[in-house]
Amino acid sequence: MQATGGGRRVHIHVAAPKLDVHRVIIKRVRHDTAGGMYLPVRLKRHLAHTLEDVSFFVDVALPVPLDRSFTYRVDGEAPAIGARVLVPFSGQRLMGVILRVHSQEPEGEFEVKPVQQVLDDASLLPDDLLRLAEWIAQYYVAPLGEVLRGMLPLTAEIRRVFLYRIAEQGRRVLYEGAEKGSSRRSKLSPEEQNREYAVLNALESGNALKLAQLRSATGAGKALLEGMVRKRWLSREVEADERDARRTERVAVLVEDARLPKLNDNQMRILAELTAVGGRMPVRHLRDLPVPDSTLTTLVRRGLVVIEDEPLAFHLGGVHAEGKKHAHEHALNETQMEALASIAASLAEGSFKPHLLYGVTGSGKTAVYFAAMQRVLATGKAALLLVPEIGLTPAMAGQMYAAFGDEVALLHSQLSPDERAEQWHRIRRGEARVVVGTRSAVFAPVPSLGLIIVDEEHDSSYKQEETPRYHGRDVAVMRAKLLDIPVILGSATPSLESWNNAQTGRYTLLKMEQRVANRPLPEVELVDMRAEFQQTGAEHLFSRRLIEETQATLDRGEQAIILLNRRGYSYVVMCRSCGEKIECENCAIAMTFHKPVHGTDLHAEPGERLECHYCGFRRNVPKACPKCSSEHLYYMGAGSQQGEERLQEIFPSARIGRMDRDTVRGRGDVERLLQRLHSGEINLLVGTQMIAKGHDIHGVTTVGVVGCDHALGMPDFRAAERVFQLLTQVSGRAGRGEKPGRVLVQSYHVDHYAVRCAAAHDYEGFVRREMQFRRPFFYPPFGVLTNVLIQSQDMGEAMRWSGELGRWFNTASVPGVRMLGPAAAPVSRLKRIYRYHLLLKAQRRSDLQAGLRNMLRHAEYKGIPRNAIIVDVDAISLM
Repeated sequence: MQATGGGRRVHIHVAAPKLDVHRVIIKRVRHDTAGGMYLPVRLKRHLAHTLEDVSFFVDVALPVPLDRSFTYRVDGEAPAIGARVLVPFSGQRLMGVILRVHSQEPEGEFEVKPVQQVLDDASLLPDDLLRLAEWIAQYYVAPLGEVLRGMLPLTAEIRRVFLYRIAEQGRRVLYEGAEKGSSRRSKLSPEEQNREYAVLNALESGNALKLAQLRSATGAGKALLEGMVRKRWLSREVEADERDARRTERVAVLVEDARLPKLNDNQMRILAELTAVGGRMPVRHLRDLPVPDSTLTTLVRRGLVVIEDEPLAFHLGGVHAEGKKHAHEHALNETQMEALASIAASLAEGSFKPHLLYGVTGSGKTAVYFAAMQRVLATGKAALLLVPEIGLTPAMAGQMYAAFGDEVALLHSQLSPDERAEQWHRIRRGEARVVVGTRSAVFAPVPSLGLIIVDEEHDSSYKQEETPRYHGRDVAVMRAKLLDIPVILGSATPSLESWNNAQTGRYTLLKMEQRVANRPLPEVELVDMRAEFQQTGAEHLFSRRLIEETQATLDRGEQAIILLNRRGYSYVVMCRSCGEKIECENCAIAMTFHKPVHGTDLHAEPGERLECHYCGFRRNVPKACPKCSSEHLYYMGAGSQQGEERLQEIFPSARIGRMDRDTVRGRGDVERLLQRLHSGEINLLVGTQMIAKGHDIHGVTTVGVVGCDHALGMPDFRAAERVFQLLTQVSGRAGRGEKPGRVLVQSYHVDHYAVRCAAAHDYEGFVRREMQFRRPFFYPPFGVLTNVLIQSQDMGEAMRWSGELGRWFNTASVPGVRMLGPAAAPVSRLKRIYRYHLLLKAQRRSDLQAGLRNMLRHAEYKGIPRNAIIVDVDAISLM
């Protein structure tokens, strides 16, 4: 058979074709006819009839804790691999991603359910991201569906709908209640009981109704319906539907050349306002005029004004994402130029090459990032910059916008779902060639990506603490490898894993050991708090030396920062009589005492309370010990809130600010506080480790460090590395301007090598000492490590399951893997869930991954639920 059109001749053989070939023909013909190709009517009818009879099977990855895909049927045209679909699953309607399209019917006697809706005409994820998802699932031993859910953060485009259906018990109550005249006992009021019967009557037919439908028909609220579900009168189903997530606002537009009829004063006022601003104004602004809302409606009805939906503009870190692009040039010094030259050579080669940019604090690493990104954009490609904290994102985004204008997109967790979807689609369409974001931005669907940069690559914030427990830095390196492009990892205190990769030749090491403009590194003075106690006879939060130096700094009109790395006022409340600590009722953690403070920098805090910083549970402060009823409660330890109070007493004329999770809550809070610091409105800042991360305030000349060495006693082999990194990073906030900086570190462990090396700015000396301790025990980077958590709401069950897995490791043949445990986790109960863990070490990653997968198979055989086992590969925290 032949079909001709537009001077082309296409041969289509349709006699007894194989099914797969027939599908290819149909797909090709559809493509050609869309371009205007002519087909005879009989052929069109034949192909349409054939297409209706074709069924495909699709393997779908769903966001459930199961290491498998699920097969569904699709009638009609085959969907694209990587497209999203809505499918029925276990009484719900879930969104999944198509992994495979085929014609092989699943084996077994069960009905293959149909796909309910195909949401996308084409794959939303490029091929490199699909391959990256497979790698993450394999490397981190995570379900592929949960990996893909993290890659497609488009929850705003899916609306969850709750449906209610009458259950058998509800049907019995309905009939028995009608016969007995509703004479049943209940704590509900007669009105609420009547509403319950109204709901049962509305659902009596057996059809499921939505919450809104039931509320409209019976007046029943969600709380009443959920109560009926708990009593098993109703069953609840969850469905997902597509919704439009575009952020728009209603705009009033003046109709030009419209004939003006006779108008009253209110109508004339609106028209005059529209004329003054060029004929367009958001409706929300018109609502501010002192006129009735009906006035605008009247003008629309009379044809003088029309209402349009207009996309909302997006704001980047205090900079409006519209307007002209501003020049942003960086004059690089010799060291920076050498680093850039090495990166530029890799860009020119167009191949995968990881660079570790080791630069002391203030050496100008950010300027090198900018210059490298400008080189990439000049070639028509895009760049991705990852930062560890949301607090750094607005500042970095503002700098990026100054350099690259509206080509910048921003991705982080404090965007609303609609904003996140908007930015994600901008990136995918190629409208934003510079992407700035936190760890999940590593999955941004950037077309023609040419460079990935990971700033502060050592930071533990890059590790995801929920499944899939990936590390953003390592995923960034793998994505660069899949794309065959360079990647830059920058830090003043590189992780030992990255440093070892540079020493063994896997990464190219670039060093920047001088500050910009040859400014000196700050002088660090260690204050021995043991000697301070012996000399003063009392324990003080701030040493005499720190108070003296801070006062001198304020007297000179300079600024100071004090790091006190604990939130709240006191972090332990203990009974002096029986020694009982007041713990969270959900977690095996001492609750932190917070005092009521009003007029803090950004927020007035709630009243006096105890709070758990793990689950958020709060309770009033008891007047007596819950165990022995003693009134002698003792508040131990000092947090940043107490630090702020003490500093106000010591320096009454100082303009003090505080930066911690209690004062910085919204996404603009960090930016506003830093603006006050830059302007000099604040001259003394106290806070947790948030103040240590990347902030560049030129007026800060003095930094004090209080109580950070307590972490050296934590049961974690990375404790020394964390202390060294924190001390080095916060020290780097001093002396970044024209005046030299000074750092005072209060410590009870002044002889510890981590503290000594941080005071001497000796990163390589610290690495040598730390490696000596890790090498014999095969801790990273000399081995690989996985923490396996077993959890349950029943402590006996968690103990039994962890014991079963521990016995399996002891008896099964797991070559090359050493197990420590099982034992109760350091935080043995978290959010009412009991936790036990196994620590697994191996020299070869392949041995460990094989052992983990065999362990999961054994757990399934023994009936241990998959969601009861958390596999944390390359664990950062062992808590």
